[in-house]
Order: sequence, then C-alpha cells, then structure tokens
Amino acid sequence: MGTYHVTERFVSINGEARRAGELSCFIRLAGCNLCCNYCDTRWSCDPDAPVELLSEEELFEWVKETGITNVTLTGGEPLLAPDVDQLLLRLSLDESLHIEVETNGAVPLDRFIGISDRVTYTMDIKCPGSGMSDHMIWENMGLLRPVDTVKCVVSDRNDLDWLREREQKNRRDLPEDQNYKVYISPVFGRIDPKEIVEYMKEYRLNQVRLQLQLHKFIWDPEKKGV
Repeated sequence: MGTYHVTERFVSINGEARRAGELSCFIRLAGCNLCCNYCDTRWSCDPDAPVELLSEEELFEWVKETGITNVTLTGGEPLLAPDVDQLLLRLSLDESLHIEVETNGAVPLDRFIGISDRVTYTMDIKCPGSGMSDHMIWENMGLLRPVDTVKCVVSDRNDLDWLREREQKNRRDLPEDQNYKVYISPVFGRIDPKEIVEYMKEYRLNQVRLQLQLHKFIWDPEKKGV
C-alpha cells in the first residue's frame, strides 16, 4: 500500500476544464518537475512544505465521507508521486466516483492512460510564456482520448500564435475520432480574456474553448484551499 505526501485536501468547486462549476474533492500532492513562472501552487513543491502522510485507503475513506463524487488529483505534479497508479486504481474501483488528474504535460502518460475509464486527464500544454515549453512531452498528445482535456495557459499573443501552430499540427497527426477538448485560459492578471476571444474569432478557432479560473473570481486569487 502506497503512502502519499498530501499538502492539501478540501472540497470546493472545480475551477477549470470540463467539470468547471461542479463540486469536487481536491487532493493536492507535493512536488513538481517544472517551475512555471506563473505557478500559483509553488509552495506545495517546497521540500519543507507541510504534508500529511496518507495511504490510498485513508484518502478513499476521506473522499467517501465528503459525499462528493468528483475527485481532482492535483499538485504540483501528482503523477510523480510513487505508487500514484495504485491510488488511481483504488479510487476508480468505486463506480460512483469520477477521477480527474491535472498533469503538466512533462510526465509520460503511457503507464497511466487506461487505468480506468473513470480516470480522465487534464493535461497542460506549456506555452513559451511559462518558461517551461521545452519540457513538453509531445508524444502524450497521441495518447489522449476523447474523454481527456488539453489546457493551455497563455500569457500574451506570442503564446496564442505558438499554441495555434502547435495544436493544429498535433491535430493533423491524430486520428479523426481522437477529439479531445482544448481549453485556453489566461494567466490571471497578464492578458485580458477579451484579447483571447478576439484571437479566436480572428483565426476561427472552432475547436477550442475559453475558460476562466472560477475560483480566482469567487475568492481572493491567492487563497488556498478553494
């Protein structure tokens, strides 16, 4: 049985991607292999960050006690945690739960895709504005399924140009039925969402969706546990 370094666990609304606005149990695991310059959870990657050491059974029991059926596994980068596949398997054995994994695109997904149909992945594409675009594992794109999601956080028009070129190239290389969803999100405070909408109109980006981080509009953008 694995033991996981949990920096936060709480219930809130999902602020992003397909289940935005729905309640979810958040499990935040410590550690990350990237350091995006806009990261709002860098504290959870600090070696001295306070953690709870919890087993998959303890985490499963906590989820069930909440009465919430969405589970969001996040970080940091949750897929770096030893034995995290065992945690995903344990959670997915309960047919009432849907598990979403937020992953940064810089961890190979081949050992995780297919654990269960109830485990889906929201994978980042790191644009140049993040300072981490060179760390992307582009082979992951070919593993994503229609139930999975690509999230692109943009800082400026340069990011939008880069993303449009990369995303269109990747779609050309994929089977027609591999229609994963693509969401574009502004770095909070760096780019006006209206600029993204105008860009989408300019280039007829029919296959992408604008998303705003709901939790940053409801609560203080720096607030933890929401």
